[in-house]
Amino acid sequence: MIADLRLAIPAAVAWIAAAVVIGIDPAIPTITLWVAAGIATAVALARRSLAVVALALAAAALCSTSVVLQSTSRQPAELVAAAETGRQIDVLATLTGRASERSYPVTLDVVDGTPVHVPVIVFGPATDAGIGTTVRITGTLTATDPGDDAAFLLFAERSPIVESPPPWYLDWANGLRARFLAQTRTLPGVGGDLLAGLAIGDTTDVSGELDQAMKSSSLSHLTAVSGANCAIVIGLVMVAGAAAGVPRWGRVAASLAVLVGFVVLVTPEPSVLRAAVMASLVLATLARGRPVRGIPVLALATVVLLAFDPWLARSYGFVLSVLATAGLLLLAGPLARVLERWLPRWLAIVIAVPFAAQLACQPVIILLSATLPTYGVVANVLAAPAAPIATVVGLAACVLLVLIPPLGALLCQLAWLPSAWIAAVAQFFASAPAAQLPWPPGAVGALLLASGTVLAGFAVLGRRWAVIAVAVAGAVYLGLASGSRIAQVTGRPDWQIAACDIGQGDAVFVRSRGQLALIDTGPDPALMRRCMTELGIGRVDLLVLTHYDLDHVGGAGALVGKVDRVFVGPSSDPEDDRLRNYFVAGGARVEQVSRGPTGLLGDLRWEVLWPPARLGSIEPGNPASVTLEFQPVGECAAGCLSSIFLGDLGEDAQNRLLAAGPVGTVDVVKVAHHGSRDQSERLYLRLHATVGVIGVGADNGYGHPTDDLLAILARAGTTPARTDRSGLILLAPGAAPGTVRVWSER
Repeated sequence: MIADLRLAIPAAVAWIAAAVVIGIDPAIPTITLWVAAGIATAVALARRSLAVVALALAAAALCSTSVVLQSTSRQPAELVAAAETGRQIDVLATLTGRASERSYPVTLDVVDGTPVHVPVIVFGPATDAGIGTTVRITGTLTATDPGDDAAFLLFAERSPIVESPPPWYLDWANGLRARFLAQTRTLPGVGGDLLAGLAIGDTTDVSGELDQAMKSSSLSHLTAVSGANCAIVIGLVMVAGAAAGVPRWGRVAASLAVLVGFVVLVTPEPSVLRAAVMASLVLATLARGRPVRGIPVLALATVVLLAFDPWLARSYGFVLSVLATAGLLLLAGPLARVLERWLPRWLAIVIAVPFAAQLACQPVIILLSATLPTYGVVANVLAAPAAPIATVVGLAACVLLVLIPPLGALLCQLAWLPSAWIAAVAQFFASAPAAQLPWPPGAVGALLLASGTVLAGFAVLGRRWAVIAVAVAGAVYLGLASGSRIAQVTGRPDWQIAACDIGQGDAVFVRSRGQLALIDTGPDPALMRRCMTELGIGRVDLLVLTHYDLDHVGGAGALVGKVDRVFVGPSSDPEDDRLRNYFVAGGARVEQVSRGPTGLLGDLRWEVLWPPARLGSIEPGNPASVTLEFQPVGECAAGCLSSIFLGDLGEDAQNRLLAAGPVGTVDVVKVAHHGSRDQSERLYLRLHATVGVIGVGADNGYGHPTDDLLAILARAGTTPARTDRSGLILLAPGAAPGTVRVWSER
């Protein structure tokens, strides 16, 4: 074990080196080398091993050099200039990953006639083109921070134009994925929605509610293709080859070929790359007749991948994949041996495996969500028997749908059962009492949990002092958590404004004297219903749909038949009009509004400030977002919160709003466009709000909220309240005039 750990040190140092150099400045490798040298020297003093120092420094230098060499090509000067000036560009690009409803990853190949090789995320109308397709896109660029895995964000106004189809060696996988998704959509319920994720890692059909349930119950790793999937595929090939009498070199060659095909099919996500490189190293070791040692293989795979792409050091998927593997290799065995004292061996192993992975990953997961999954281990134990069945049978179905369609369809139906079981387990534990326990957020929480993980490791190894320390710490934590939960429930204020935690999107309630307004509905009806249940809301007096983007109207289905009056902005296509008709059919009065109308919501006077009656050059969508202001009147004039809701207005529209008429100070501003960079500082300085509510998803790929927006709020004296970090946010008037009481569930 000690030898394995010493061999892993170069990978750890390289990882730290890459993360530090990218996080601070990709052009400064010196800092990285000093960090690496310090760590390596400390290790050498402890282990008296000059070889470890040499390997560590070599690995760190390799990663740092790779960062420097790649940095200049990732953000060429001409693209940076185009981003700074807002100039529209015309590009040829290659699709490199699955497209979502609003974005897709590409590599820019040609920009305004100049060859480049730049990773970019495109935001705009969706495309059904397959991975590897060459497309032409017109839009504007925004540069990202140096540490982001995408060098730019490209905002396109129209769907991409296909220039050439994918090459044959990629297109076959596009066909398989499309057929498999079409077949799973014929299966009932959430079992069908989840099956493609379990088999090939495609979570296109997984709803926001199911995705949150999988995360809350620590089962989301089952839809992230990684080592277990690669091991199953290679194991089947090796066993089949041995049964057929194929020599070892032939089995290894066949396994490598199948592995390459599998990676193309499931797409090379960071966790897939780590698993594939490790599997290749294992196969190479087996081909030479050498014993396989897990930690050295993991260490070498990590160094190779970081040297090839140092930005993987900032990928949560890659980090969690490496940590989970390390946890299984280092902790699962000792933990199983401890559990065997009281449990049958098979059950000890079933419990030890997910627990070891969770121990290793949880300090990093805390940075994404400051909660602990109470039933994570139990959920994994119950889901574990079904996961490999769904994976193997689902993968076989995916292939056979092309070769023998009736058999493929039959296997899809068979794979549905374990998939439905896993979904049911996730939903059951996600809805169980105290499914998630609070934990300190940020770096402090990560360090505390990492320290607890180390203590737990020593406890597993039988150190009595560690067992006592873990027991005491656990008792203290449970006491604090219980008290915190009680205080959370009993300490909720009599709120006036409630910002729902619905991921990347907006859904904010305003309440006065029993009347309710809701501004936007978020992206998912299930998430919208969950927030309404949490707040005890059954019906809404006024619904404002600021514009028709999915992250603002996707949850509208939860309100049909439950709202009296609906305000909408200008529509741009028949789908927008169809949504309006749904509300009319549900008994609501729907009005397209523009600047001017006023009314009362309890003791709050509302006024529509935007868009103008004559749009002119303003197009429907973000620039025409319905903007409402609420001002307290009557008995509430001196004791309620004033507020303004900016939808997704950009800087130009915000400046036009200022020019259209007087805009006064408010207590609360709903920050425009989830905290994007496209903001008018003049407007926020004029508003001088106490609190700025930002509806934003924790795992959004936009970089929201941006540092530029946060700096604007700081200069305006506005404190940000973010749903990605705080969850549900409730706002109420403070004890002193002009103050705001902020409550959050985290």
